[in-house]
Amino acid sequence: MLYDASRARNLTAAWFDPRFWSSRGELDGTARGRGTTHFVRTRERRLVLRHYHRGGLVSLLSRDRYIWRSEEQTRPFTEWSIMYRLHRAGLAVPAPIAARYVRQGRTYRGDIITERLAAVGSLAECLSMGALSIVTWISIGRCVRRFHDFGVCHADLNAHNVLLSEEETVYLVDFDRCQLRRAGLWRDANLVRLRRSLEKITYGLPADRFSEADWHALLDGYRQPAAPRETPTV
Repeated sequence: MLYDASRARNLTAAWFDPRFWSSRGELDGTARGRGTTHFVRTRERRLVLRHYHRGGLVSLLSRDRYIWRSEEQTRPFTEWSIMYRLHRAGLAVPAPIAARYVRQGRTYRGDIITERLAAVGSLAECLSMGALSIVTWISIGRCVRRFHDFGVCHADLNAHNVLLSEEETVYLVDFDRCQLRRAGLWRDANLVRLRRSLEKITYGLPADRFSEADWHALLDGYRQPAAPRETPTV
């Protein structure tokens, strides 16, 4: 296990088992994607527990087992370490709480626990409810640019992994398979992926949910660079 002792001093392996939280009456809902994400609410904490699941055709062979290479290369430890670095640098990410892997021979399974943000919802959820202001689109572009300036190549930058808060803070989540890189064409690829996601989720919705003006506002925000607090090492 890997954890932040300042945020989880009494951590045990039971924290990674949804049944543990359910038995205490502290399981606070779930969300389904590739797998099931569990939300936990205690008197002191609001947490997100996520089990690593495979996607694509390989999931037909193994839904949640990965090839063992080394401890440092496990999916949960890699994601936790990147999030810890980003959070300490002041970027808008949930605080990483703990991660673990369970090795069995040449394979392993993994889990990660992060802070649950006080967000209104994902960008996808917010667009399903109504149109966003130009200011919000600019804020989204600024947020993406701050991560890019730090060197964060998000492996799945889509409208589900952008969260909006009541304080108008924009967060990015889900850093599985993300890398820190020097500036390159991957930035454009990230933006293209985000645009495709926006077009997909707003297809069939009223035209005001996502327009060319909204996208240009996002790009206007993106063109306003913010100096990173730390230079990534590649």
